[in-house]
Amino acid sequence: MTPGGNRGWLLRLVIAFGFAQAAVSMARPAVSYRALALGADERAVGVIAGVYALLPLFAAVPLGRRTDHGRCAPLLWTGVVLISAGCALSGVAGTLWAMALWSGVMGLGHLCFVIGAQSLVARRSAPHEQDRNFGHFTIGASLGQLAGPVAAGVLIGADMARTSAALLAAGAGGAVALTSLWRVEKPGEVEPRRARGDRVPVRGILRARGVPAGLLISVAVLSATDILTAYLPVVGEHRGIEPAVVGLLLSLRAAATIACRLVLTPMLRLLGRTALLTVTCLLAALLCAAVALPLPVPVLALVLAALGFCLGVGQPLSMTTVVQAAPPAARSTALALRLTGNRLGQVAAPATAGLVAGAAGVAAPFVMLGALLLASAGVAVRTPAGPAPEGAAADTSARVPHERGRCGARRAR
Repeated sequence: MTPGGNRGWLLRLVIAFGFAQAAVSMARPAVSYRALALGADERAVGVIAGVYALLPLFAAVPLGRRTDHGRCAPLLWTGVVLISAGCALSGVAGTLWAMALWSGVMGLGHLCFVIGAQSLVARRSAPHEQDRNFGHFTIGASLGQLAGPVAAGVLIGADMARTSAALLAAGAGGAVALTSLWRVEKPGEVEPRRARGDRVPVRGILRARGVPAGLLISVAVLSATDILTAYLPVVGEHRGIEPAVVGLLLSLRAAATIACRLVLTPMLRLLGRTALLTVTCLLAALLCAAVALPLPVPVLALVLAALGFCLGVGQPLSMTTVVQAAPPAARSTALALRLTGNRLGQVAAPATAGLVAGAAGVAAPFVMLGALLLASAGVAVRTPAGPAPEGAAADTSARVPHERGRCGARRAR
């Protein structure tokens, strides 16, 4: 597929991602409310939420392998169908086991869509366009994350019986994404599939310079966003901040993230990717630690807006870092590994934050996040400034089968 050129495909992909992400962001809190209505306790709700993140982990790398030398569009369509089905069937499920199953289906659909979409952006973007295009692509996710919970709150209101209707509406809204997926990929321009022995091993991908740094930055930024969303209401309750104000503060953070991605290109021209990643991770670390302080609400709003802006840089630039550092024949697999790390972080970070909060107070998780972001700033300094040399990448992918062959020859002898 020829990189560069007309970017109408990117706009359609962003619109589709916005609808798909809004459906998921709308459904996830609604699933928890419906599980409570079915008699679930806090532990059961946690299990159902965990299935969303854990079940797709086993499919991430195989899906990435399939996409490396296959079309991306079928994965996008499959993802939207699974998301819509998972949302709608959660709305009619009558048992907690069924809720957990459909939550996992929803998570698998989201994973399929994101792997296919990120691979498509990497494939259809010239190297100098990847930072910009990944930045625009993630605007769809931010818009969905902003609109989904608001729509769920409006539909459910104070009546828990409306959770079923909210989930069915989420399924219908997710299906709208199908209308924007036409001509995002041109058929017949896919590299032929490689023999199984020519695959770059996962260990080889993880050893590529820049890939571990991209994974750590991505996990740190996503963990900060998740824990901020989960624990700011707890901090607000302890400081006497009304829930409506906390909701506005979280919306402000999300809006700042969108604003950051709109101006990502000029910031890259000014600083370059390595410096921009380092500076924003460092500032985000300091701002996360500042949230732990007993700040007045107006000052806290400024801190959260600045934090949202800084966190908006990490996800798109970590995608480019991983894509350009990975061997060309394994870029989709590398993106799948990045998503695997994100999902593990979504499971481990809240659990760790809960332990820290229980031992040291509700503000302590923000100090922990500050330390994690500080570590990511340290590795960001050492990330490659551009794509890996083609020759080096080719050597990585070609060396492994050769070494396997020699080992096999030794065993034969």
